[in-house]
Amino acid sequence: MLCAMPDALLEPVGLGAAESTLYLCVLAAPRGTTAELAAAVDSTPARIRPCLRRLVDSGLVTRLSGSPARYTAAPPEVAVDALVASRQEDLERFRTHARALAARFQSAVTGVAGDLVELIEGPTQIRHRVEQMQLGAEREMKVVDCPPYFDSPLANPIEFQLLRRGVSCQVIYDASGLEGKQRMDFTMACIAAGEQARSLPAVRMKMLIADQRQAMIPLSFGATAPTAAIFVRASPLLTTLSTCFDLLWERAVPIAATRVAQELLDERDRELLTMLAGGAKDAAIIRALGITQRTMTRRVGHILEVLDAKTRFQAGLQAARRGWL
Repeated sequence: MLCAMPDALLEPVGLGAAESTLYLCVLAAPRGTTAELAAAVDSTPARIRPCLRRLVDSGLVTRLSGSPARYTAAPPEVAVDALVASRQEDLERFRTHARALAARFQSAVTGVAGDLVELIEGPTQIRHRVEQMQLGAEREMKVVDCPPYFDSPLANPIEFQLLRRGVSCQVIYDASGLEGKQRMDFTMACIAAGEQARSLPAVRMKMLIADQRQAMIPLSFGATAPTAAIFVRASPLLTTLSTCFDLLWERAVPIAATRVAQELLDERDRELLTMLAGGAKDAAIIRALGITQRTMTRRVGHILEVLDAKTRFQAGLQAARRGWL
């Protein structure tokens, strides 16, 4: 039966499950009275009258003249299109008001709209400003990430929301912050959702840049969560921070490729790689690892292939860059 279709039909245009069910019944039974429609939805006339009024006000249902009152549905393709268009106009007006409100809010928060640098004090205020920066991003987010964290590093619902909206998210991770299977698995889930992630062996700093319009860095970099941060608006300082991020990004290694390479090297390969990087001679490596020259040659060839290196020296540089040594 038509009335048995999904009851969330009209939710996208602001009407609830009750209106959706009732609208489908009016379509199935044109010219139905209030009592007949109430019986069709297993309710009472008093309960469905408000729903009928909302359907009439939206243009989906028309109340016919006469007594008792009867109702008929407008053609769905016409009524729904008009309702969607009206809804879009309302949303555009809401967007305009929201932007004006955001400008007023920003002025109220900073006190002086023209301030280029602002000191944010307290973990709660820092967290709130970070969330506002993330939620307000329209094009891109650039992040340098390292411990310690305010909250669990395994939860960042706002980033997944940004990725679904098509916002570009570039994140540089400190290698120590990726230790542990849970942390790495979560990072790989972010990458699967669209995050562009790279890592550096030691990047003991935090940075957040939103749309090249705003940035935030802690007032100090230490072993404890920051209690104060510097919020930067569009200025030469913001340009400098963005340039700094881009330089770090060029040096960093894609995490997905790094993880695959690490899985291709077993523990003995990494021991051999460490000794090669330390300048040990073949004879010393063979004695230390208890392997033959043939085995060593084979393992070195495998390491060069995994690291896409032509010489042992290049392999050592690549491994050091990835933080494997």
